[in-house]
Amino acid sequence: MFERLKAMLIKEFIQVLRDPRMRFVIFVIPAVQTLIFGYAVNTDVRQVATAIYDLDNSSQSREIASRFLESGYFRLQERVYDEKRAQELIDRGEVKAVLRMNHGLGEELAGGRGGALQLILDGTDSNTAGIVLTYAGRIVGDYSRQLQLDAASRMAGRQMALKGVELASRAWFNENLESRNFYVPAVITNIVFIITMLLSSMAVVREKEIGTIEQVIVTPIGKGEFILGKTVPFVLIGFIDVTLISLVAVFWFEVPLRGSIPLLFGATALFLMSSLGIGLLISTISRTQQQAMMSAFFVIFPSILLSGFAFPIESMPQAVQWITCVNPMRFFLVIIRAIFQKGVGIDILWPQLLALLLIGVTILSSAVMRFKKTLG
Repeated sequence: MFERLKAMLIKEFIQVLRDPRMRFVIFVIPAVQTLIFGYAVNTDVRQVATAIYDLDNSSQSREIASRFLESGYFRLQERVYDEKRAQELIDRGEVKAVLRMNHGLGEELAGGRGGALQLILDGTDSNTAGIVLTYAGRIVGDYSRQLQLDAASRMAGRQMALKGVELASRAWFNENLESRNFYVPAVITNIVFIITMLLSSMAVVREKEIGTIEQVIVTPIGKGEFILGKTVPFVLIGFIDVTLISLVAVFWFEVPLRGSIPLLFGATALFLMSSLGIGLLISTISRTQQQAMMSAFFVIFPSILLSGFAFPIESMPQAVQWITCVNPMRFFLVIIRAIFQKGVGIDILWPQLLALLLIGVTILSSAVMRFKKTLG
């Protein structure tokens, strides 16, 4: 048995790694993709291109504009002097926000009557617009409180020590609230899922397409040995990719890895059962490699969208949330983010590990049963 399995493994490794371009795709592309995604997948909003439309030009309006620009969240793109130009900048996408202050704002503030200013946002990207609106509200709120404090001090004729409620906030695990620490570990899940699934989806159908499946059937190798020989090389490739991408995440992007590395690889092994099982299942029902690849992409994109990678599962409709329970990416994302950021162990992550085990065993068993049926 071991000799037959050894021969099968050697055959598969040679078949997968003999092409230099394939070696590049398997071992280099994942690291490159991690670098690209690590910079691109970032929801932190900084230096928002902003136009200042100051019709008042008072000391108060200039102070407000200065507070916006000095916050680090807003960057002056242009000062505009008519409404048509402000609208044009928004339409062209050259600015994401226009801060408009009307005539009389400074006089109203100086007289203690309060005032209003307008922030016009490009709402095309609702997420960014919402974050920018939060930043603006915070800046205006701080300025308003400062005005009230100054007014109270003047009315009392002396400097008053006014005290209010202070909110002391603390973020656990991701102290600086950097989105990169949240998304980069998730990139590991996406890349490993795509690569291992695509490779395994070609495994059996390639034998059919080039006409060697009949040779495999007549050999003394068993069906279990055949499946094992097909999956073990891809398991090793998956572990290598996880190692490479984790190194890039930790040493290049400085994403903290607080948890257990053996637990990370153990969870990866359970996750690979599912990804390879799905690939093998696709491979057994496909007639050509082109069909297998198209079927694989049909599974990949919904799996990513329903994994919680970019969109919280809790905000999805209840029916869709139930569908995500059969998506192995959902559970592996929770595990890998918890290992990287929280450093928790099996005592916390056992429900997700158990779910991965059940999904993996079910999918892999279905692939093996389908393969038997195909040979029959």
